[in-house]
Amino acid sequence: MEMAIVAPILLLLVLATVDFARALNDLQVMADLTRQGSSMASRGTTLSTATNALVQGSAPLNLASSGEIIITAISRVNNTDQITGQVSQGVLTKASKIGIGVGSIATVPSAIDDIFKNNSNETVYATEVYYSFAPITPLASLWNIVIPNNFYQIAYF
Repeated sequence: MEMAIVAPILLLLVLATVDFARALNDLQVMADLTRQGSSMASRGTTLSTATNALVQGSAPLNLASSGEIIITAISRVNNTDQITGQVSQGVLTKASKIGIGVGSIATVPSAIDDIFKNNSNETVYATEVYYSFAPITPLASLWNIVIPNNFYQIAYF
């Protein structure tokens, strides 16, 4: 009798824990991918090659069907941070939070701006990863717990 009452509650807790753990794992994988993409680009790999490598090596996320990777090269041109190269691959068609299109003004954090002030003729590479997360259970919505459907990570090198 007691098991009939406790078992559904325990099952709900286990399933909710699984969804939350999946979300944390996906965010960690995304953080690793952003660092790898920026690192590859900063070591001379072309932006398109780095983007393709990240999409191919994005397991368990499968960014080819439910995500997007944007790698952007940013340089200081005439005292303005500008996008000097940008490649995007994926199905989400998200806009870069840095800027859109080669030659446009780049929006970067102040720490990146300091790099340009202290080191002329440097290029900073930013990798952004968007991912559409799909929970396997509807439990978060039943308990009014908000797990976002769209994840975002960025890394600068």
